[in-house]
Amino acid sequence: MTAGIMELFDAGKKGRGLRAKKEINTGEVLFAEPSYAAVVFNSLASQVCHSCFRRQANLHRCAQCRFAHYCDRTCQTACWEDHKQECAAIRKLGTAPNENIRLAARLLWRRNKDQGLASDSQLVAADQLQDHIKDLPEDELKKLATDVKNFLRYWSCGTKQHPAEYISHIFGLIKSNGLTLPDQRGLQSAGLGLFPNLSLINHDCWPNCTVALNHGNQSAVSSTLHSPLRIELRALGKISEGEELTISYVDFLNVSADRQKQLKERFHFDCSCDHCSQHISDDLMAAAAEGKPSADVVKEVTAFSKETLEKVEKARKDGDHSQVLKLCQECLEKQENVLADTHLYKLRVLSVLPEVLSYLRRFAEAAEYAGKMVEGYTKLYHPNNAQLGLALMRAGVAHWHAGLVEVGHKMICKAYRIMMVTHGPNHSITKDLESMRSQTEVELKVLKENVLDMKNLPMTSSSSADENMKDFLRKQ
Repeated sequence: MTAGIMELFDAGKKGRGLRAKKEINTGEVLFAEPSYAAVVFNSLASQVCHSCFRRQANLHRCAQCRFAHYCDRTCQTACWEDHKQECAAIRKLGTAPNENIRLAARLLWRRNKDQGLASDSQLVAADQLQDHIKDLPEDELKKLATDVKNFLRYWSCGTKQHPAEYISHIFGLIKSNGLTLPDQRGLQSAGLGLFPNLSLINHDCWPNCTVALNHGNQSAVSSTLHSPLRIELRALGKISEGEELTISYVDFLNVSADRQKQLKERFHFDCSCDHCSQHISDDLMAAAAEGKPSADVVKEVTAFSKETLEKVEKARKDGDHSQVLKLCQECLEKQENVLADTHLYKLRVLSVLPEVLSYLRRFAEAAEYAGKMVEGYTKLYHPNNAQLGLALMRAGVAHWHAGLVEVGHKMICKAYRIMMVTHGPNHSITKDLESMRSQTEVELKVLKENVLDMKNLPMTSSSSADENMKDFLRKQ
């Protein structure tokens, strides 16, 4: 926690909150917080390191429980303090329970080790966070009761036992405060973690801060120089002294009513931020095309798009790329001249198409659709939103691979500027962008030099010169 930069305060109806004690600059790190407890999703247990949460090939498996996997012995050693009791519990049970149960157990093992006290860097003890159990619907309460029952079978902490009511409280606070952790590329969720200080920051659909996961560094020769997995809170713009710090709990790319519904169901509060109360950007996200098609046509295409996107998601999970491509192209054709380029359903199709086309190595088409996606995102997202940065990165790479190096370079540069704010210079995504920026810059320089050289060649027929240029670009 950065001393003197923020303070805990009573945020009225929102409960506790954090506010700035001094003016904060764009991109400044307000605090970095190691996870209190974190686990990899069961479905990715053999693909993601259980210490640093990086997705890797050929991970080293724990020889005892045969469930946990690590980059190498260094990551395994760094994680042993967190894993040793989990390891024994998995061996005793014979299988690993779901991630919620494993996270609850890790939280309690950590709490018992700390004797229930918050460390100097914690503003609140982990088990003092809100659980919102009283707000849960009946079906969620049944799931919670099942988790508690399975947890008690799994728990193997010796003499320290806890009543079922307290275990329920732990599951409730995980549901309300657990943070989904991405892999090192930021493209896929890899696990779940709890960060007590972060949990004190309230939501705003157009926040002044953003959260990035720093996967740490275990590569130093001396273990004393290793840095742990941690989240970093960064300012998206200038923040005034006394201003409340906010983050977004949900993706902004939804109309305000849908965002409010998500927040109510997951976090149990009614969002009254400016963007929700004033319905800012709702008109763009549900806009019809400029040709002003009839309301019935818009309704029909919207329903078709929703149904098709559900089919697309199923095809993606099945790995059926040809079906994904077919569905997306059919949907875009139906949306043409009916839905605006900022319509949510059109943007969701446009976000999938470049991915599948790039996989099929049809880069020119991927670049075209990625460019349209970025245009829509730019009109809707905060200029320093990480999702916009990732979209620019993907679009830049698609243009680069399509041979449109100059356009790709500009997009990669824009993505780099955003990620410097949201993730900082040491994050793997930012480093990848820096590398791509350097490569495209070199390629642009080579292209320009060769174009100048070709201009200085002896005069040839126009068609011959065109063929020479095309041949050169193909080789590049």
